[in-house]
Amino acid sequence: MNDDNRLNPEDYQDPICPFCTDAYEKEPPARTVPLRRILERADAMLARRDYDGAEKLFLYWAEEAKTGRDLRGEMSVLSELMGLYRKLGRKDDAVRMAERSMDLAKETGLGDSVSGATVYLNAATVYKAFGRPKDALPLFERAKEIYLSYLPSNDARLGGLYNNMGLAQTDLKDYEGAETSYANALIVMRTVEGGEGEMAITYLNMADLVSARDGEEDGYDEINRLVGEAERLLRSDKLVHDGYYAFICEKCAPTFERYGFFAAAQEFSGEAERIYAGN
Repeated sequence: MNDDNRLNPEDYQDPICPFCTDAYEKEPPARTVPLRRILERADAMLARRDYDGAEKLFLYWAEEAKTGRDLRGEMSVLSELMGLYRKLGRKDDAVRMAERSMDLAKETGLGDSVSGATVYLNAATVYKAFGRPKDALPLFERAKEIYLSYLPSNDARLGGLYNNMGLAQTDLKDYEGAETSYANALIVMRTVEGGEGEMAITYLNMADLVSARDGEEDGYDEINRLVGEAERLLRSDKLVHDGYYAFICEKCAPTFERYGFFAAAQEFSGEAERIYAGN
């Protein structure tokens, strides 16, 4: 359920390994694109659901990066664009961006870096979202291997990876693997400031796992416990009610409704609407 698989500034500002600059030593970029400013503008647009504006922004800067031979910048922008297309349900566009981003990760020598891992994670999430969990799982595994090599154990990106990986494993009926992934997500996010939102997502994912494995009737008590824990976490006073909180509420509300938590579904969907409206 988690969609926040975005490239962070540290992903693209400096090489992760001494081999990451090879492409630039051979043919340096004519000009680089301002990735931090692009992401800040995109975040502002997405916070008010201006998806058309965000798409135009990403497409413009992707072309600028391509023209300026800034392959690293192009990879980063296209990785963001694939996430937007996934959110909008535009399968062909999302898959095309995923494939191009992975090609760029190889061309730039960033395939074994944190930024490359984030591209693989985003691409895997695209494949999973559009019914290709078998294609997604090896990419999740590759991203996990790289993240574990370079990131601290309490990095929130690991929590997001484990959550998304668990969804693919559930689709593939690898329930034991999914349980392990969700347990790892909780371990990571308990150490992250403001991690309650991601933990709520994990508990709802776990409820879906129980439903898929045991059925809603046999798993009724466990499902209720897990959904109740997610509800408690989303009401935490530690969470900032910003655009990301609105996104979490919007994504979680249907799951609350599906399991009969109608008041919670209405509360969280209403809070998402309030935040998106700027009230």
